[in-house]
Amino acid sequence: MPSVRPSASIEIEAPLELVWAIMLDTEAYAEWNPFVERVESATPPAVGNPIVLHVRWANGRTTRSPERISGLEGPVTDGHVTTATLSYAYEGLPSRLGLVRGVRHQRLTQRAGEPTSYDTVEEFSGPLVKLAGPDRVAEGFARHAAGLKSRAESLR
Repeated sequence: MPSVRPSASIEIEAPLELVWAIMLDTEAYAEWNPFVERVESATPPAVGNPIVLHVRWANGRTTRSPERISGLEGPVTDGHVTTATLSYAYEGLPSRLGLVRGVRHQRLTQRAGEPTSYDTVEEFSGPLVKLAGPDRVAEGFARHAAGLKSRAESLR
């Protein structure tokens, strides 16, 4: 079964805890996020909660993407490294039919005294995975990462 992994990474000159708070404040996404402009979700976020992402592609077109939070690990420090992870799984019709599956992971890592690293990847699989537009997803992830960086650095 084909699989594809669109991704994006960026270094953010802000504390991990601030970046994490911005990621979880979905009501403010319209203020900074050019890719996921709006999120319908329960607050506070919790594993198992459904969420609907309102996505704007680079060409200006929009779509709704039904997802479910599958992982939520708030900031944890082990030695001199702090990490946090938010994951959610795609639940649209193509997923329910077994044609395209996707799980997005957003990971933060910060070593003491260093910038926060933001990494995101979508683990796509299924017979129609190419129709999911992995290149446009990667472009959207890059815009999302740049917006997150700008927001966090302006608030630090």
